[in-house]
Amino acid sequence: MRRPALLLVLPLLLVASCATTGADPAGGPRSPAHRAEAFDKRAAEVAEAWRPSPDWRAGYVPLEGPTVLTGDPRFTPDTEAAFRAGWYRAEVAIPPTRVGGEIRFPDGRLTLPLVSAAEAYRQLDQGDPLPCPGRPKRPGRPTPGGPTVEPGPDGWTSSGAQTACLSLTVTAVTFGAVPVRTSRGEAQVPAWLFTIKELATPVARLAVAPTAVTPFPAPTVPARPLSDGLVGAQNLTAIDGARLTVQLGVGACDTGITPLVWERPDAVVVGGSITRATGECIAVLKLAAVTVTLGAPLGARPVLDVFTGAPLSIAPR
Repeated sequence: MRRPALLLVLPLLLVASCATTGADPAGGPRSPAHRAEAFDKRAAEVAEAWRPSPDWRAGYVPLEGPTVLTGDPRFTPDTEAAFRAGWYRAEVAIPPTRVGGEIRFPDGRLTLPLVSAAEAYRQLDQGDPLPCPGRPKRPGRPTPGGPTVEPGPDGWTSSGAQTACLSLTVTAVTFGAVPVRTSRGEAQVPAWLFTIKELATPVARLAVAPTAVTPFPAPTVPARPLSDGLVGAQNLTAIDGARLTVQLGVGACDTGITPLVWERPDAVVVGGSITRATGECIAVLKLAAVTVTLGAPLGARPVLDVFTGAPLSIAPR
């Protein structure tokens, strides 16, 4: 029996007064140079407080989620919605047998317990899509005798050119490995690869047993609040050598969004500088993607948020 899909509703529309620009809490000018100086000071404190357990360098700490795309899936709006929601249906038997495997890190190897393909599929499959009246249950298969309407916000073309509200169809499953960013750099991690009829690339579910995953260390946050005009980072979206793409958490009316980075040989701290608007503003957190370039490739260094002091993970792909 499939589990019912869950809907998450986020309250967004709250009205708040935005801070007045032009002065810092100490009464001095709040210029970009002052914000950068405040960032550097806090970043140094965050990096100094970073004290992970030995498992950070000896265990398996993944910095991205357990479901990974192995290439460009060529999403349509409906197939992307199904992937994000975890809607799957299997046309083949999913084997319950377990296999052995190891993680290959840049600095060594680690053998850990793995889950079977059947267990991985149970973790992957989060239920069925909600009903979509007037649309077929499978892509490219119009409802017999159903109406033909023009494409638009309220209609679907019965020619099958559009994908329906659907579950992704699993047609094969194999065992392999995929690259995953970890606390020890990019590793080759055992995974179950599910071939999907509607996608151009398999969906991988990491095969490491949840009990074998080392939890994130608890961050140590500086006692004082984040200086006005500075914002923290929410996650990473891409790592390319010394180039990082970071999502900052900013306000709806913030302007002058500028990435800030501080680095040393064992850690990188990221955040941002913003200019707050005056007057009233909708109190909603927005994600602003920014790019920073380090002085050297990131390697296995953790990327820490200047606000919370926590290591950042990579947003779901």
